[in-house]
Amino acid sequence: MPNLEFTTDIQYLKGVGPRRGEVLIAHGIDTVGRLLYYFPRKYIDRSQLAPIASLQENDYKTVVGKVLGKGLLKGGRTRLEVIIGDESGHLSLMWFAGYRFFEKQFKKGDEIAVTGTVTYFNGYQMLHPEFEFIGDDADDQIHTGRIVPIYPMTAELNKVGLTSRSMRKLIKTALVAMEGRLSEYLPEEIIDAEKLSQLPEAVYNIHYPADADSAERARRRLAFDELLFVQFLLQQRKLKYKTQEKPHVCHRPGKMFTDVLDQLPFKLTEGQQKSLSQIIDDMTSKQPMNRLLQGDVGSGKTVVAILAAVLTAENGGQAAMMVPTEILAEQHYANWREPLEKAGLITGLLIGSIKGKERKEILTRLESGEINIIFGTHAVISKTVLFADLRLVVIDEQHRFGVMQRSRLAAKGEFPDRLVMTATPIPRTLALTLYGDLDISTIPDMPPGRKPVKTVWRFSSTLGDIYKFVDEEVGKGNQAFIIFPLVEKSEKMDLQAAEDGYQELTEKILPHRKIGLVHGRIKADQRDKVIRTFHDGKLDILVATTVIEVGIDIPRAGILLIQHAERFGLSQLHQMRGRVGRGERQGLAVAVAYHPVSEIGRRRLEYFASTTDGFKIAEADLELRGPGEFFGTRQHGLPEFRLANPITDQEILVSASVWAEKLYKKYADNRQELGFLLNHAAVFSTLRIDLMDVA
Repeated sequence: MPNLEFTTDIQYLKGVGPRRGEVLIAHGIDTVGRLLYYFPRKYIDRSQLAPIASLQENDYKTVVGKVLGKGLLKGGRTRLEVIIGDESGHLSLMWFAGYRFFEKQFKKGDEIAVTGTVTYFNGYQMLHPEFEFIGDDADDQIHTGRIVPIYPMTAELNKVGLTSRSMRKLIKTALVAMEGRLSEYLPEEIIDAEKLSQLPEAVYNIHYPADADSAERARRRLAFDELLFVQFLLQQRKLKYKTQEKPHVCHRPGKMFTDVLDQLPFKLTEGQQKSLSQIIDDMTSKQPMNRLLQGDVGSGKTVVAILAAVLTAENGGQAAMMVPTEILAEQHYANWREPLEKAGLITGLLIGSIKGKERKEILTRLESGEINIIFGTHAVISKTVLFADLRLVVIDEQHRFGVMQRSRLAAKGEFPDRLVMTATPIPRTLALTLYGDLDISTIPDMPPGRKPVKTVWRFSSTLGDIYKFVDEEVGKGNQAFIIFPLVEKSEKMDLQAAEDGYQELTEKILPHRKIGLVHGRIKADQRDKVIRTFHDGKLDILVATTVIEVGIDIPRAGILLIQHAERFGLSQLHQMRGRVGRGERQGLAVAVAYHPVSEIGRRRLEYFASTTDGFKIAEADLELRGPGEFFGTRQHGLPEFRLANPITDQEILVSASVWAEKLYKKYADNRQELGFLLNHAAVFSTLRIDLMDVA
């Protein structure tokens, strides 16, 4: 085969062609180079596999065997049994959940690698094991007798015959064709100082390592490239902000600010005072503020943001606070309109459901400067919304908004101060990755008198008693959330769904209670209407999916019941827990798990029940799930790392940050060299980053 280039169209690689090429392109593999950067998700060391006959109860092992047969077993609970065997014996694999989906996956003669914990019941078995289809070509040394790479697979790839096995063949072909075409781009001083592998060596060894050490050395080098690229972008964005000068420097707080502060019915916590002081310092400087304010659910971030808005208005400017839901915007407006009016400030509300004459009047008052502080949803970034002098932009739960939405609000002013807030605490290492260009303020403490939510987890076998308890609490005037992970049942995921759960609750379990339903497929205005009804106390129970994760403050809601809690991440569970116990009542969260629960799932639930500290929760969640799933949304701007992990790769992350800063300073007057490094870092990182975020 002739030598190929990094940028050669993927369809021209032997074994691909137009049809497979189309599917690969849809998966982001459009060139031969991108195929080389389609990294294994794990390895199986086929030279160190356990024979099936050697398995003992409670062993956690990987074995390889051929499928000998399969079948659905009836009885107390239907399950799928697949029998595999090797030369030494056979093993039973069992699936209770999603058995119809898994039944379609296997056929007699398939060779698979399975990983799991061995149990004993009428013979040795594994329940819900991980599995990989491998193939049985003993003559092909890329599949057998060595460390075998296992690649991420999808149904679309499988349809065109691109299994993990065939992907190994394609990548081997590409490596041979690209030999000598990959060259190092990092300066030798970095390679030497960080003891990094050369790029060609790392790319080869990430796919076909001789041993575990060479695989880790390759991963470390390529992880460094990923993190370096992120730090390059952050340096670029920080540099841009530092060179700007805003036309509206605030004076230190005066009488209006003091009046609002004095009439608060509580004293600011130490964390609130420190964060507010940092924000005031930013607002009174010549450069625009670009700050993240983070704190746990209920820590009082909104009060700090309001005081920043008051300082802006006291200096003659306007402030806008954008939040993710209409009901939250309404709550902020209702809570703050009167105390701010007493200080001489005019507030406004702008949400999608406000239309016609009322909306036109608000827009006129905003453009004239009559409204000092506006509360709203994404409606505030509409083209028709104009400000007289927007000087402060506050974005609450910022990861709920896309980059373009955040930028469009800031663009309505001339270099306005920007304050973004999050109730998902960001561990330091992740903050360095995601918000390396922002100054960060943290509110670590909670207001005095706020009772932590009591949290327990139980298996679904106790659900009858749990529902009885919920009914009793509702009878005492409490309100309850009941959360389900899906909207409707699916064959793939045998979870109880929100709509089915709602029907069962209203018809069988609690028919005498007033119950509402909200989920992501219900239109926003209808969803807000149901939530508003719940807020006003006209519903006893709200059945929901994770749409209630943020943006709802129901003082009478004291009970949270989370179905299939083993399916949620720790941070998600913690955010949902923040919906209860916001009034005078002690809040209670009950996480209900369904068998089988994995070891990680059990650790997650135990940690959830053991602490209400959001920062500890965030650290543990990152360790258990990894940064790519941390926020549960693709709009947060977090790069989808293939190999780097900001938690376990802290040392690499810090080094990448230091080198990015050094390189920017070194090549500050040599844009060509800096551009070369940026371009190559982008090519070799494979990160999917919205580049508008650096604009």
